[in-house]
Formats: sequence, C-alpha cells, structure tokens
Amino acid sequence: MAELTFPIETSRLRLRPFTPADVDAVHAYQSLEEVARYQYWEPRSREEVAAEVAKWMEPDGTPEAPLSMVFAVTLKDSGALIGDMVLLFRDWEARQGELGFSFNPAFAGRGYATEAATAVMDLGFGHFGLHRIFGRCDARNDRSWALMQRLGMRREAHFREHARFKGVWDEEFYYAMLAREWADLRRGEA
Repeated sequence: MAELTFPIETSRLRLRPFTPADVDAVHAYQSLEEVARYQYWEPRSREEVAAEVAKWMEPDGTPEAPLSMVFAVTLKDSGALIGDMVLLFRDWEARQGELGFSFNPAFAGRGYATEAATAVMDLGFGHFGLHRIFGRCDARNDRSWALMQRLGMRREAHFREHARFKGVWDEEFYYAMLAREWADLRRGEA
C-alpha cells in the first residue's frame, strides 16, 4: 500500500489532519445545539473540544491498518475549517468501514459535505481497499441521510425504537455502498 500523503485535495477543499490551532474553529460548530442534536454528545465547551481534537491528532492503529482517521475539512481559498470527516475501520478482515461527519451549519447548502465525503469514500475504497462503507444517522437528521443518498449509498435499514438516545426512543437509518458500486458510480461521472 502506498503511503498516504496530506492534504487530500478536491476542487474546493483540503482534508488534512487536525492541529491544536483548530480548536476554536471546531468549537464554533460543536458548541451549537443544532449540530449536537443528533450526535452522541451535548454541545461541547472549548475545553471538551480541545480534548477531542487532541484525540483526533493521535495515531490510531498503524498506517496500514488504522482504527480511524479524522480529517479537518478546510476551504482551499481561505483555509477556513468548516467541518470534520471520519473514516472508522470497523472490521479489517471483512474490509468494512464507517463514514461519519459534522459540519459548521454556516457553510451548509454549498455541496462541501458531499465533496468532502466523496474524497473520504475514494480514500476508503481506493487507498485502503475497503469492500463496504456504511453510514448511520438519526432518522430525523434530514441533512445527514440526504448526504448519504447524494453519495449514491442505499438505505439498508430503518431501526425503530431500538435504543434510548438523549432520553427518548430513537430511530436510525443505515446506508451503505460496496466498492464495486462506488467504482461504477465514479466511472459514470467521468
């Protein structure tokens, strides 16, 4: 496997590892109720964000078989940090990965999340040779499941009242895509 180099660039974005200088930009969106609403955490204080960013900066696993990779999503033109993307490696033997993300709502509606997620899907399937990537979200989180649909992922499950989430029964959607489906989709875009 070739060594992974950073940043990962798209037409408008750079995905790179986090640095301590990113804490304030991450806090700007992770402190918002509308961002935390469907996450497993409540709006975070600056200190909580600093601790989280420090975790994201630590190597997780080995370069050949990481447990997760978290990327700062920044705009090429200004360098502004607008969100984070994560690729979790759930099962190396079965080559299964999970996509996760959160973005500053001030940058919503411009296609940045789709562009960043496409780069992470390319990385998972291309560089790491994953067979399947899935994502999951609260069924009420329209932006999240719409993003997964824009990526071409299919809804595989709708779990109803399967767990308690922030004091109420939740509903969760699971989306997924196989490597061959992603390759066909990307060929069709060329």
